[in-house]
Amino acid sequence: MKEIDLITKIESLSFEELSQKERDAVMAARDAILGAYTPYSHFKVGAAIVLDNGETVTGANQENVAFPSGTCAERSACFYAGARYPNAKFELIAIAALGTDGKPTEPPTAPCGACRQSLLEYELRAGHNVPVLLAGRTTIYRLPSVKSLLPLSFTEF
Repeated sequence: MKEIDLITKIESLSFEELSQKERDAVMAARDAILGAYTPYSHFKVGAAIVLDNGETVTGANQENVAFPSGTCAERSACFYAGARYPNAKFELIAIAALGTDGKPTEPPTAPCGACRQSLLEYELRAGHNVPVLLAGRTTIYRLPSVKSLLPLSFTEF
């Protein structure tokens, strides 16, 4: 038997330690939460994707009584970016969430598996690592790439 260790590098930062571009992305993700429709779970998520054309696209989770026919914030933003700006490449992704208590989550919330796979597809299209910021109440996790969220990803067709 051969054992393989998977290691993910995560930096834990405060908001003040981020670059201005990263701060703007986190604020856009936090603002996007206002568009969440979550009458069932009461768990609101906002996502912001910074594109290489200078645009920032946001999304928020949308629920439906017929679970699981809603969509997550990350895929909402991801698919809108792909449809609206098909030639733009992802540069940075920021995600923020409010827990069922209405307060920002701590520790930061990571995307679900379906969102990780969807975001990875756009990272592959970009041809470079796309950093991910997971914004909590006081802590922000910075990951070097979407791939670092999903190390054993499905990439072959």
